[in-house]
This record gives sequence, C-alpha cells and structure tokens, in this order.
Amino acid sequence: MASRADLIRKIQKKQQEIEEIRAKVREAEIYLQAYQEILRMFPSEEGDLPLHRDLKPESAIGKARDAIKAAARPLHISEILTALGRPIDKNNRAAIGGSIAAYVRRGEVFTRPAPNTFGLVEMNGGGKRPDPFGDPEPPETFGKD
Repeated sequence: MASRADLIRKIQKKQQEIEEIRAKVREAEIYLQAYQEILRMFPSEEGDLPLHRDLKPESAIGKARDAIKAAARPLHISEILTALGRPIDKNNRAAIGGSIAAYVRRGEVFTRPAPNTFGLVEMNGGGKRPDPFGDPEPPETFGKD
C-alpha cells in the first residue's frame, strides 16, 4: 500500500500533467484563432458561408446597411444613428454599434475600418476583405515549435 507521501507526489504529478495539457490546449486555441483570422482575409469561395446574411430591410441593422450603402463610404456610428433617425446617446450607440460589431466579428455584412466606424464587406472589392498585414501568407515558421 502506498504511503501518504507517495499519494501526495502522485496527485501533484497528475496536477502538473493537467496544467501542461491545459497550456497546450490554450496554445492550440490561439493558433486556431489566428488561422481563422487569416482565413477571413480571403474572399469567400463556392461552398463557403456567405459574406452577409439577408437582413430584414425594416430592421435597424438593415437600415444601417442601407445608409452605409447610400453614402458609398464607411460611416461613424453617430452618422448611422442620424440616418436611422435615432438620438445619438450612449444606449443607442451601444445597441446599434454592438449589433453591427457582431457581424464584423463574424466577417459578415459589415467591416470596421476605424473605431466606431462601419463599412460594408461588399464595398471592399466585391466582397474581398482588405489585408491589414499586406501579406496574406503566414510566416514559414508559423505554428512550428
């Protein structure tokens, strides 16, 4: 039968193994997120998820899209709220800005070329997202130990 000290050492060893595995999972998640960000820079291909969903024209997000499209340039959230006929206050900025930002995070419909400024994916070269790094290829050593 194992002594108390042996059991404590085994517990500590197992806890260390678990922490090492968690560190590897965190690292793998970071790499996955980086690859997903790089993928968003490429234009969509046949079979990919669409760059934008069908927005209901009567919804605030649909109207925001129409306002940006009519302006033919990215608009600041204040300009979007003005176009929607809503007061420019903290609640409206957070509500509309947050909803638009959700589309930006998914790479659908909207882009964010500057803080609190939103454009349309379709206005970036026919759906091609701009490459913020100038080179769509990751470095040769990317993902290697």
